[in-house]
Amino acid sequence: MIFVHQPNACASTGQPLLERRLLEMSEPIPPDALWIDLIEPTRQEDHKVEAFLGISIPTREEMEDIEPSELLYVENGARYMTGRLLCRVDTDDARLTGVTFILRDNKLATVRYDDPQAFRMFVHRAARPAGVMLTGEAILAGLIETVIDRAADVLQAQGERIDRLSRLIFAEHSDPSARNAELQDTLRALGRHNELLSQQRESLVSVERILLSLSASYRASKAPREIREEIRSTLRDLQSLEEHATFLSGKIQFLLDATLGLVNLEQNNIIKLFSVMAVVFMPPTLIASMYGMNFKVMPELDWGFGYPMAVVMMVVAAILPYAFFRWKRWL
Repeated sequence: MIFVHQPNACASTGQPLLERRLLEMSEPIPPDALWIDLIEPTRQEDHKVEAFLGISIPTREEMEDIEPSELLYVENGARYMTGRLLCRVDTDDARLTGVTFILRDNKLATVRYDDPQAFRMFVHRAARPAGVMLTGEAILAGLIETVIDRAADVLQAQGERIDRLSRLIFAEHSDPSARNAELQDTLRALGRHNELLSQQRESLVSVERILLSLSASYRASKAPREIREEIRSTLRDLQSLEEHATFLSGKIQFLLDATLGLVNLEQNNIIKLFSVMAVVFMPPTLIASMYGMNFKVMPELDWGFGYPMAVVMMVVAAILPYAFFRWKRWL
């Protein structure tokens, strides 16, 4: 699919806005299109945009490369920048997807095979009057700023979920029997949060590379001051988010260690219970085994109170170790 974004004026206020519409395959690309958004493009759609902008559209396989030279480069007067954005954060299918930004002659083309939330947010904002400056550089800067805003929302939501997990881990529980299952669920939740956080950090690093490349390019080309200031401000915001992501990662590691420690404590309590039961029943077992021997000369066998005496001795022998453990606060 090809979506084109053209400058237009608001009918009520007359302020400029960016109008978005789906381009049919039979339609030519409007000459005033500032942003061409390709979503899962076919080869015919690639050729159409390539002929319009005089560029080469990278394939999906090329967008998955990890070498910086394959992600950030200039070719035929066009600047290519590929980053990895997080998609479907609110589901169990969260993943990273490659997005390529191509800037040439004040026109922007984006190539993507998924629908990150940041793109929908920016399209909604750009459709409002004076939502974005009507230049390719400004649209690119606004897109990256929206990506950073979305990352901040994700990290904030992650921080709140991690805080709830922290309170759950260290809360006192009246039902020890359900504690083990809760700790197992907590370990799985921490694993999911850590995976999502790792993906978000990888996305931030890829966007930071784009911003550093743009910042160096704009300084060399003497780009408008407003664009350079916006890029620098966005870069500072991104670096602060990276620090926050590092903090959350350390907190997850601490909670993971604490949860594993609690699991070990629960296992130790179970082993301690079996050990106490073994010690409590050991003296009665010794007494019972003594009177179970088949010797002829055992005077107690002829006593009328021999059986009650043996029972009392076994009960006392079981109570004494238990009372000793309670006195030592081992139970």
